[in-house]
Amino acid sequence: MIEIRPARAQDEQEIRAIHDAAFGGPLEGRLVAALNAAKCDMLSLVAEERHRIIGHLLFSPVTVNGATAGMGLAPLAVLPDAQNKGVGSALIRHGLALLDARNCPFIVVLGHPGYYPRFGFEPAIRHGIRPQWPDIPEEAFMIRVRNAEALPKEGGVVEYHPAFSLVT
Repeated sequence: MIEIRPARAQDEQEIRAIHDAAFGGPLEGRLVAALNAAKCDMLSLVAEERHRIIGHLLFSPVTVNGATAGMGLAPLAVLPDAQNKGVGSALIRHGLALLDARNCPFIVVLGHPGYYPRFGFEPAIRHGIRPQWPDIPEEAFMIRVRNAEALPKEGGVVEYHPAFSLVT
C-alpha cells in the first residue's frame, strides 16, 4: 500500500537520493534542495511504501509575464525499482487535488507529451503560454488550466523560480 503525504524536513536526504537515482545524477536533487532553502510557497509530496520513501513530487511557484501566479510541476522522481507501478501517477493526482482545493489557477509542466495529458494537461501554446527557455518543443511544455480567466488574454512567458537555473 502506497501512502502519499507531505514531505518533512527530515525527508530531505532520502528525497535527494531518490532524484539522484531516478535521474542518474545530482541536478534535480540540487534543485529540490535549493527550492527548499529558498522557502518559497511549494507543495512537496512523498510516496511511502512500508515506511520507505519511494517517490517525490514538487510543485513550485511560477508566474506568467511576472504577474499571474500558478504552479510548476517539477521535479517528479520515483526510485528505479518502484517505477511503472503507478507511484508517479498517484503523486500527481494527489498533488493536483490539493492544488485544486487551493484554487490554483493553472499548473505547468515540461514533460512527455504522451504522459501528462491523462492528468488534464495540454500544450500550453494553445493558451499563448510559452516557457522561459526558448528551445523547448511546444508539445513538451504543457498547462492544466483551472481558471482560464486568470491567464493573460495575450498569453505570455512562464517564469520559474531562479533555482531552476541549476538545471537549465
